[in-house]
Amino acid sequence: MTEIDPKTFLAAIFNAAVAAADPQRTIRDHLPAIPKGRTIVIGAGKGSAQMAAAFEKVWDGPIEGLVVTRYGYGAACQRIEIIEAAHPVPDAAGLEASRRLLEKVQGLTADDLVVALISGGGSALLPAPAEGLALADEIAVNEALLASGAPIAAMNTIRKHVSTIKGGRLAAASYPAKLVSLVVSDIPGDNPALVASGPTVPDSGNRQEALASIAAYGMKLPASVMAHINSPAADAPRVDDPRFSRNEVHLIASAGVSLEAAAAEARRHGIEAVILSDSIEGEAREVGGVHAAIAREVATRNRPFPKPVLILSGGETTVTVRAKGKGGRNTEFLLAFAIGISGIGGVHALAADTDGIDGSEDNAGAFADGSTVSRMRAAGVDAKAMLAGNNAWTAFKAVGDLFVPGPTGTNVNDLRAILIS
Repeated sequence: MTEIDPKTFLAAIFNAAVAAADPQRTIRDHLPAIPKGRTIVIGAGKGSAQMAAAFEKVWDGPIEGLVVTRYGYGAACQRIEIIEAAHPVPDAAGLEASRRLLEKVQGLTADDLVVALISGGGSALLPAPAEGLALADEIAVNEALLASGAPIAAMNTIRKHVSTIKGGRLAAASYPAKLVSLVVSDIPGDNPALVASGPTVPDSGNRQEALASIAAYGMKLPASVMAHINSPAADAPRVDDPRFSRNEVHLIASAGVSLEAAAAEARRHGIEAVILSDSIEGEAREVGGVHAAIAREVATRNRPFPKPVLILSGGETTVTVRAKGKGGRNTEFLLAFAIGISGIGGVHALAADTDGIDGSEDNAGAFADGSTVSRMRAAGVDAKAMLAGNNAWTAFKAVGDLFVPGPTGTNVNDLRAILIS
């Protein structure tokens, strides 16, 4: 085992995972044939501007297009226009981007090609309220979803039933052009139809399932939204719609590939790595408690994995908002984890979102070890009270353990790395 500072090591693990999902590496292998007609590039997501820049570099023919990404996540492009909009709560800039994307694919022919660059975050970046609804309604839906604790698949099934662009509707608008979707997945299980609520990839989720999730998670949505979802007008195009018959979908990056790259980086340092799963879901604090129990078992009993070892997992946890603290799912996971390993030596962890942002602040996540809770106490911070108040960001800020790599240009969900030495 190479001697290395734990934080430096864990940051290197994160960087390896992100590099494996870099569109500069992955797009070249999935290029469609140059068409007889026009090539239109469209896209949405927190990694879509970098995907557009990468596509420009490797595409030999003429192109035009438009993609939308989060504020601060833009990239320099010569032929593809980049629009920035709000995430995680939609705004008017996103509404205008949705309108223009739909406009871009109007009037195409069977000789034309549409390339869709889709990554996580596109759901919030593409507000396009259904007839009879307004942007305020879609904002209310998004806020209710974020606070509900619902898994991402359920959230996106609901989103597509209040939209004129999600659930395959952008692809349907592109017909009869050929459409090729290049998708960076941030969805547990990697169903491309759920990434960004599937603007170019339909799925079988129906409004009855959307209504069931609304009820199951106790969401309070505007009456206008509920009336719409209860009506046939909310139905998304079916998977067998002939307008999708020429479409192709390619998954170009995923959590699984990135976790394998992270494991390889650990082994390069002489540390064995194990991957628990690339699709872990559930309440962030509960998942944190389970990971802490595994870490304690390894640290104190050298089982089920012998030390030294790096334990990796991916997926997307959720946070049920109970208070108005600052944080995100990774910092909440890690605060629960820190409480669970308090006083245990030789355990160091990083939990971070691979897009570079966890929640609404500028950090991707945070670091923790067996001394985290005691250091918080010395700084006047009660870790358990902070966890109860959804205030994990404030807790880690107090001890200088926030992880702030900046926007990464990709998004393959969360990375949790636990080093037990």
